[in-house]
Amino acid sequence: MTEQDIQISMPSGATDAVLFSPNASTPLPGVLYLPDIGSIREANRTMARRLSEQGYVALLVNPFYRTSRPPVFNFPRVAGEARTIQRMGELIAPLTPGAQEEDAAAYVDFLTAQPAVRPGPIGVVGYCFSGALALRAAAVRPSQVASAASFHGGGLYKADTPASPHLVLPRVTAQLYFGHAANDKSMDEEAIKHFEQALAKWGGRYESETYKEAHHGWTVPDNPAFNPKEADRAFQKLTKLLGETLR
Repeated sequence: MTEQDIQISMPSGATDAVLFSPNASTPLPGVLYLPDIGSIREANRTMARRLSEQGYVALLVNPFYRTSRPPVFNFPRVAGEARTIQRMGELIAPLTPGAQEEDAAAYVDFLTAQPAVRPGPIGVVGYCFSGALALRAAAVRPSQVASAASFHGGGLYKADTPASPHLVLPRVTAQLYFGHAANDKSMDEEAIKHFEQALAKWGGRYESETYKEAHHGWTVPDNPAFNPKEADRAFQKLTKLLGETLR
């Protein structure tokens, strides 16, 4: 396994990233890994490394480069704590829908240009905040993104706002997977219902399900909500999606 820390030139600056590649004799399919609000750290490196070991070149990026290089938090994150909420707002504020699409296009273009990546379609996966970014990546590069997955993605459906991620669905041709958390304030039961109605209207290939025994952030090992059993089920769903679309 090769694990390379790199910098990617972006339209609005430069971002830290990590490129994971198995020791393979031929190029492999690429997967863009979009982390949660904590960005690049050992927990996400572990997850991206595990994914790469399945036979993919995985690119882990820092989506919050406009605000900070990793570590993006210099104190322990505590849900509901004032300074945690403030810092999350600082990280997310520059990421307008336009900025997200600009970044997503640059990430996809960089990954597909790597010699270790096999020509052809790639996959994208996002966690928490980045679940919506994964969907936008599929919308902005439909000819390159064959599959996109979101786990405990927040704010995928926002009523009465032109910034709602679900509105990009008509531009998406990828096969999609959404794993929602039970009792998730960032994507509650009502939002999930409306989002699934939008998916059905879209008419593409997708799966959307709620993990009844899991809470927001359940897939990430350093999160208090980490649920090993359900995290492993989520990983199996991800690898199944990638296997169906990239092999």
